This record gives sequence, structure tokens and C-alpha cells, in this order.
Amino acid sequence: MSKLLSEEKAKKRIQRKTVDLFSGIAVFLTVTALLLATVFAGNAKIQSVNASGFAIYKGSTNEKKACLMFNVYEGAENVNEIMEILRKYSAKATFFIGGIWAEKNAETLLSLSLSGNEIGSHGYLHRDHSKMSIEQNKEEIVLSTRLVKNITGFQIKLFAPPSGAYGDATESACKALGLKLIMWTKDTIDWRDKDVGTIVNRATKNINKGDLILMHPKDQTVLALPKIIETYQEQGFELVTVSEAIA
Repeated sequence: MSKLLSEEKAKKRIQRKTVDLFSGIAVFLTVTALLLATVFAGNAKIQSVNASGFAIYKGSTNEKKACLMFNVYEGAENVNEIMEILRKYSAKATFFIGGIWAEKNAETLLSLSLSGNEIGSHGYLHRDHSKMSIEQNKEEIVLSTRLVKNITGFQIKLFAPPSGAYGDATESACKALGLKLIMWTKDTIDWRDKDVGTIVNRATKNINKGDLILMHPKDQTVLALPKIIETYQEQGFELVTVSEAIA
């Protein structure tokens, strides 16, 4: 009798464990489904932001022109080297300047404005513009544009959001300030990857008219830049400013 009771208890324990196992699986699947739904919802939001067509990801495809773009929050010495390389190859570029960098490097910024290259705004404190209100976006942008104008006399017409993060409020702020919102066609990711060959490949793979190539004033970028310029020029491309590329 006791043996039968023991067997019955064992069966019940197995049944409970089985139920617990399936319950755990059900909870896991439910949580996974919710997480996936959140991810897809986030992607949908990003797509809806881009759907307005206000942000510019590519220049005109009418002519063989492309643009090198440098987002600047560091590297004054490298900015000077980049200017010299551009001069050597008779190429132009657009430099999106961070306000706090401009404050500390006014002399380099002034040289940049006199070099024939273009200056745009990259905000003031490298903030996430997608999480800011219209007024916060405007304040962050205006701080940088006024600072650049005070140093160089140049009136900025372009804004490149830090990390490429923007939303409806950013678009509204740019429209109110009369600025064009600039993104990119090719991202070299040179701030992360130090391999010169990798940077060159990302900048020059599948070259097309109107390419906007994103870079930063890093040591590895300085080393990669001559080869990037040579590759475009060998294929008959003129390297111009953003404003010229999108005209």
C-alpha cells in the first residue's frame, strides 16, 4: 500500500514539474513576443520620422560630385591636417562643428572658414536631438550657429544631428531656423574602427553620384583620406561641399 502511495506522489510531482515547465515556456514566449513587438514598434517609429523626406541623405545625381563630411568635437591638429590634404588635392569638404569645440579652437575654426571649405552646425553639447522638444532643439542649434558666426562671420545653413538622432521636433526646429537637416549616404565609422583599409573601403565602396561620406577628425581618418580622395578623383568625381552636392 505504501509503495502505491509513493508511486502516486511521484507521479503528482512529475505532473507538477511538467506543468511548471510548460508555464515557464509560456511566460518566456509571451515576454519574447512583447520584446519583439517593442523592437518592431521602435523601427516603425524611426521609419515614420524619415518618411517626411525633410532630412537629406544624398546629394544630386545629375553630376559626378560627392562630398566628404567631418563631424568635429575633437582633434584640432587633425582638422588642420585634413584641411592641408584637401588643399593638396584641390578638394572641398563640409565640417559640422560642435559648439564646445569651437569655443576652445577659435583659431582653427577661423582658418577653416578661410580655407574655402564649408561649415555646418553639429549642435553645441552633442545631445540626443530625438529626445528634445522643438525649443530645446532650437536652443542647442542656435548656440552653435551664433558662436560660429561670432568667430568667423559665416552664417550656417546646415545642421547634422549628433549620432544621426533626430525627430519631428528637430525637423520643425530646422525649418524654423531655415536650416537643412543633413544625414549621410556612407558612414565610415572611423570613430570606432582604426583600420585604415576598412575606412577607405567604407568610403569608396559602390561609389555613386551625390554620395555624402561621413567621417571624423581621427588619426586613422587622416591616414585614410588621401586614398579616399584619390579613388573618387580617379573615377572622375569632384569632391565638393554639401551645399554644392545637394544643389
